[in-house]
Amino acid sequence: MKRSTHIRLLASPALGLALAAGFTTAPASAATWSTCDQWGNTSMNGYTLYNNIWGGGAGTQCFWANSGTDWGVWANHPDTGGIKSYPNATKAVNKPIGSMSSLTSSYNVSVPSAGAYNTSYDIWDTDHDYEIMLWVNQYGPVGPIGSHQGDVSLGGHTWKVYKGDNGANQVFSFLRTSNSSAGTVNILPILKWIKDTKGWMGNETIGDVQFGYEITSSSGGLDFRTDSLTVSAS
Repeated sequence: MKRSTHIRLLASPALGLALAAGFTTAPASAATWSTCDQWGNTSMNGYTLYNNIWGGGAGTQCFWANSGTDWGVWANHPDTGGIKSYPNATKAVNKPIGSMSSLTSSYNVSVPSAGAYNTSYDIWDTDHDYEIMLWVNQYGPVGPIGSHQGDVSLGGHTWKVYKGDNGANQVFSFLRTSNSSAGTVNILPILKWIKDTKGWMGNETIGDVQFGYEITSSSGGLDFRTDSLTVSAS
């Protein structure tokens, strides 16, 4: 799966120039902040934004933002297999599951009807032993790690649940049974179901809640826009 966004590498000058060359066709060029750097990132109103081009064989991708909750990317990744990037907004939570009274998020996105991608939450414990993915929509030939464990209705949605291992951490993937471009997810019951009902993990401290686009291909250049986003924990 994707590289942890806590790890940042410097892009080579050649890669930086190649990325910048493609940004002339990207939307919102007058945005408050923008980057075409492989690991470009910034912080805005409590969220950290990452361009996060982490996969092999990636093409061009540029990230723009007006705020931590109003942002998007223009990506032109080749029509080949393998995840190329996970541009995202990250909210730090740093609370044990058992001590939280709520963890919720609302999203509103505009995504293309082309390419191969998923729109997903990526939730990490602080030790990065566990990765919980919540796919709210997907398009093209993409799929989760692991085997199907059944379906469950939690947090206001019905999901197909997959459990697997990427060689670095356990991965629990929840794929919404129908695509959604806007909604609210009650995340805490999902975490408690994994912990208490299934016993797949203990009382982990949830570090980051990320939301973004896991892009496999977007040949010719496609736009992914987060029109609004909130992540709230207490």
